[in-house]
Amino acid sequence: MRTVFKKPRAMTKRPMHYCPGCTHGIIHRLVGEAIDSLGILEETIGVASVGCSVFAYDYFNCDMQQAAHGRAPAVATGIKRVLPQRTVFTYQGDGDLASIGMAEIVHAAARGENITVIFVNNAIYGMTSGQMAPTSLIGQKTTTSPRGRSVKDAGYPIKICELLATLEGPSYLARVSSHDPRHILQAGRAIKKAFRMQKEKRGFALVEVLSTCSVNWGLTPRGAMEWLAENMIPTYPLGVYKDVTAKEGD
Repeated sequence: MRTVFKKPRAMTKRPMHYCPGCTHGIIHRLVGEAIDSLGILEETIGVASVGCSVFAYDYFNCDMQQAAHGRAPAVATGIKRVLPQRTVFTYQGDGDLASIGMAEIVHAAARGENITVIFVNNAIYGMTSGQMAPTSLIGQKTTTSPRGRSVKDAGYPIKICELLATLEGPSYLARVSSHDPRHILQAGRAIKKAFRMQKEKRGFALVEVLSTCSVNWGLTPRGAMEWLAENMIPTYPLGVYKDVTAKEGD
């Protein structure tokens, strides 16, 4: 019988700890499939951030390095410069990347570091009980914005792809979603391309994946998927924000 679906070699057999309705597991699988497809498992090094994904090193079958909160791009830069032939990626949430790690991601992108960044945006601090994040939507209720995010008090949501697209360094910036099969397939193609850009020595590549946090959003898993589609995508439009291969027809 022909096998049509199986766990990627790039993933371990360890059961995941993520909450029901969270799409971190889906995104992990997409990363694993990209690594398998490109045949780079033995040369890949991942950098785990702080947040819900802190245990990413338990789920990927490649070498992994833990980084301090927000510092994954700096750690990945060091690894890549010492071991330039290895494929290096970071896996980061919005609280990690867009808050305490903002300086690290901006400067890694500005330098055009030849690394791949997987940025998971669920518009909230998931691990620490649902506080407002830099990416929380205007009016979104969280434990630290019980009346909804106020522009007057907290400013506007930070749009990472749009921000980084103003820099010369990045080679590939894309925003995708994980809320239904069609968008998951698109996300998988973007993640694979981000890894391929590194293999081709094109420079910094980042894929932002819109994700869910059903528990801290106070929704069912299905309701969280619907909320993402109805509320997050209008705020964070999907698409490719920079691609240096576009003129090459890739």
